[in-house]
Amino acid sequence: QVQLVESGGGLVQPGSSLRLSCTNSGNIFSINAKAWYRQAPGKQRELVASISSGGIANYADSVKGRFTISADNAENTVYLQMNLVKPEDTAVYYCNIRETVPGGDEYWGKGTLVNVSS
Repeated sequence: QVQLVESGGGLVQPGSSLRLSCTNSGNIFSINAKAWYRQAPGKQRELVASISSGGIANYADSVKGRFTISADNAENTVYLQMNLVKPEDTAVYYCNIRETVPGGDEYWGKGTLVNVSS
């Protein structure tokens, strides 16, 4: 059974850094896309960053140059390095892995809260 567990969230001050981690404990097809989404209070869930199994990363305009997504396939972990965080980055961050093959499955973590406040 696939289970995605996020960690690394918390209360941080504007301008600081933190790193989110998402560890997968099950078997997921190796051809997949990993992503981080976030949902702020009263807003829809939005894509923050994604990375393909080939290592190609994409970012939302709002986080370009500040956030970096990476994956350690040997450790079954995907990271989101968040630098120069802003109050508008406050949200619950969710890990997502989608098998990018016909009939592939999609998995979600339960989320980790990031609160950027002084």
